Amino acid sequence: MAEIDTTRILCSLAELGQRGCRGFTVGEGDWPLKGLVLRLPNGELRAYLNWCPHQGHPLNLQPHKFLTKDGALLMCHSHGAVFERDKGKCLWGPCSGKHLVAVPIELTDGYVLLSQEANISALAASIERS
Repeated sequence: MAEIDTTRILCSLAELGQRGCRGFTVGEGDWPLKGLVLRLPNGELRAYLNWCPHQGHPLNLQPHKFLTKDGALLMCHSHGAVFERDKGKCLWGPCSGKHLVAVPIELTDGYVLLSQEANISALAASIERS
């Protein structure tokens, strides 16, 4: 078992289930990095910032509730925009054609981690530019 930097843990695979989705917070203070991790039907993992490109609202209104009722798509529960799970592209809604901001992740010993190469400042700046 490799030694894991616990400050980079987003969630465990067990917390995601087969096709689940889970929110995460990394960092402290007034502006920690907030996002979501999800498992695709083929088992691959994706992570995005919890930030809708329409008006910058969080996608969820309740903890860990990011998916449509059937689980097929991600949804902004503020204004109803829906996004592809695998690419984060808005398929319908007020931000149609825009994308969620991807977060680089890695998998180690059953844990989903923020990638060592992830640049939190660049991720935050990508929100400001959108």
